[in-house]
Formats: sequence, structure tokens, C-alpha cells
Amino acid sequence: MAKADDKLQEMKAEILAAVGHPIRLRVVEMLADGEMCVCDIAERLGAERSNVSRHLGVLARAGLLSARKEGLRVLYRLRTPCILEFLSCVTQVLRERLTDERELLRRL
Repeated sequence: MAKADDKLQEMKAEILAAVGHPIRLRVVEMLADGEMCVCDIAERLGAERSNVSRHLGVLARAGLLSARKEGLRVLYRLRTPCILEFLSCVTQVLRERLTDERELLRRL
């Protein structure tokens, strides 16, 4: 049982690491609006297509994205939109942390 639990933790860590990069995080949030091609993602990020493609590959290997070809374009979409709920939770954690820090500063 411990080996299965260890493997599950490793797999969870892989997913968290995949979204743990600022560019990949922005990509996930962009794809909340629907599928996009690499060219559009790169343009919105102001990044090179090759760099964006590498980040998309990381997200896809982690199981967060799926892709389909449309002519010469590859369109990416969130395979697991529930990741957005997790990111919303992260935002709430940040709000609470900032509230606590503001309160601490007021007491100084």
C-alpha cells in the first residue's frame, strides 16, 4: 500500500510542478476561455512559439491539456478544467495571507 501511496504522491507532485511555472500558469488560465493555437498563446504571452510549445508539452504530459490538429494549426484545450477550481483556491489562500499580513502591519 505504501508504494501505491508514494506513486500517487509523485503523480500529484508532477501535476503541481506542471502548473508551478508562471508561463504555464498563464496558459492554463488563458485556456479557461476555450481552445487556442500555439500562435495565439505565444502572441498573448509575448513569447516565442518554440518556448510556448515546450510549456504546452509539459502541461499535456501532466494530463492537463489535450490537443487536436486543424490544418497546420494545433489547438490546445484544458483536458481537466477542474484545475481552475484549484487555482481559484490558490487565489483564496493568497487573499487570506494578504489579509493576515495587512493586519499584522496595522498592529506594528
